[in-house]
Amino acid sequence: MLIEIIIATFLVSLVSFVGILITSKHLQKIIHYLISFAAASLISVVFFDLIPESLEILPSEEFLNSLAYIVGGIVLFFLIETFLHWHHCGKERIHKKPTGSLLLGGDFFHNFFDGLLIAGSFLIGNQTGMLVTFSVLIHEIPHEVGNFAVLVHSGFKRKKALLLNFYSALSAVLGGILGYFLLDSISYIIPYLILVSAGGLLYIALSDIVPSMHEHIKEGHTGLAETLIFVLTVIFFKIFLTLVH
Repeated sequence: MLIEIIIATFLVSLVSFVGILITSKHLQKIIHYLISFAAASLISVVFFDLIPESLEILPSEEFLNSLAYIVGGIVLFFLIETFLHWHHCGKERIHKKPTGSLLLGGDFFHNFFDGLLIAGSFLIGNQTGMLVTFSVLIHEIPHEVGNFAVLVHSGFKRKKALLLNFYSALSAVLGGILGYFLLDSISYIIPYLILVSAGGLLYIALSDIVPSMHEHIKEGHTGLAETLIFVLTVIFFKIFLTLVH
């Protein structure tokens, strides 16, 4: 059973290399559209996936308290970003880098929770495990494309962005292994950790990525295409995540 979990989570991690399909030449032409896609995908994952997933586990009386954990995640990622700005103060182009670093941190936990989910599904049965793995794999494809775009926009070279995205995605394997051995012991804290992660990803989307869209509009672009991509991406994720859950 452990071998199946490791294989499944590793396959999900490999999805992070989807950015390799986008050539450097085309990336420069579509980066602003991918940034709009990334912002919409992060916001959609937070509101249509992470928060509902945690609220399904928590008792109903914990609903109001759950908001505090989301706010806590926002504050935590704000403090981390502030520290990164201080730590790298004065370095060339470093004003872009914290966004990518924060995204990797938030996505590390997101993928870790996916690993826990896959482990739990395999503990129910192989068929359930394979179905859940396929579902996670499919919904990670557009999400990882967005992550790759944000990392490149944050100043990382294409090759480094791919590798860092993959290293972050490998936390799914860690989540799968720990889930196999410790799921019963740590299950009570998982929904709270998911909410903190949701708050962090929401902070990244609204404070860093959406402003990047606005900067592009200020440079003389109408922003109509970016806005349309944003709206359509949210609609797509709402329909898609409803179908796979």
